[in-house]
Amino acid sequence: MRETGRLPAVAAVVPARNEAAVVGTAVASLLDQDYPASLHVILVDDHSDDGTAEVAKAAAAGSRRPDGLTVCRSPALPPGWAGKVWAMNTGLEALAEIAPEVAPDAAYVLFSDADIEHPPDGLRQLVARSESERLNLNSLMVRLHCETPAERATMPAFVYFFRMLYPFRWVNDPHRSVAAAAGGTMLVRRAALQRIGGLAAIRSELIDDCALATAIKAGKETGEGRTGEPHRIRLDLAGETRSLRGYGSASGVWRMIARSAYTQLRYSPMLLAGVVLAMTLVFIAPPVLALAADGPARWLAAAAWLLMAVSYVPALKYHGRSPLWAPALPLVAAFYLGATLDSARRHWVGRGGEWKGRVRAAEPNP
Repeated sequence: MRETGRLPAVAAVVPARNEAAVVGTAVASLLDQDYPASLHVILVDDHSDDGTAEVAKAAAAGSRRPDGLTVCRSPALPPGWAGKVWAMNTGLEALAEIAPEVAPDAAYVLFSDADIEHPPDGLRQLVARSESERLNLNSLMVRLHCETPAERATMPAFVYFFRMLYPFRWVNDPHRSVAAAAGGTMLVRRAALQRIGGLAAIRSELIDDCALATAIKAGKETGEGRTGEPHRIRLDLAGETRSLRGYGSASGVWRMIARSAYTQLRYSPMLLAGVVLAMTLVFIAPPVLALAADGPARWLAAAAWLLMAVSYVPALKYHGRSPLWAPALPLVAAFYLGATLDSARRHWVGRGGEWKGRVRAAEPNP
């Protein structure tokens, strides 16, 4: 993306809870950015007990911006706030206090997870595109960790199913209501945050990235010839930005899906039933019929299975996997469906929506 002129200052907010294993690499990748304007990183230590803050400070000391890190500790989680959103909000409040000294003209806030490694030119490209396209939110879905057998088998499907749920072309179209973002990398205009009332507007949201995208896109811009123009957002696949977070075994991947799948369905039993029916008909029934049926039904099912596999190939290639994994998509879909059902079960027994071992605090009684 060609730069359109002088790039503005940026402040990065990184919520971190027990991230000592990865936060050093993540913080260093931000402070080592090849970015020509001011860049300051605020790490919010959300009650870690593994030395997260110390690891981050050590990484900053060895970076090209040794004075570019501020570490603050998140206050106790108040009722009605999701843990990660509260940590993000703590970072914004810290930015407001230190801005006159370290980022007086920061036009953007980069929300980045503590397990994300950014390429040296990543921020420059994000800001240049946001400036040239007048984006209020510019987000990247990063390359997920695919090292263990379970991760290699299941993680590419996360991007595949996410894109089915939120087609990127629709997200990026200002005239469609579909909105989504990937929380690992979200560059947001500070003015857009102010217009929606800050992160308090999404304080209880467990899927904070898509909630923030929805809140920002729903607004209208006025003035300068843009009367009634929807707020512009963008979501793309990342180039080299990647997640350092490993989920290890199949049970780790299962827990990751189950944490928020039912939340994504707005806790609706009807939507859950619809997903079960759709996933069964689209992904599970074709291979079953192709192997068990006779006559035309077998060939139609085999054709559906083939088309399904072909559609999965881009997600596999994005994560460096062989297209030979594509025919196994029905098994992966069954795995995701099982985790989604488990997500509903967890919600019904009061254990839904955990983040880093913590359940959202309840709203106070009126």
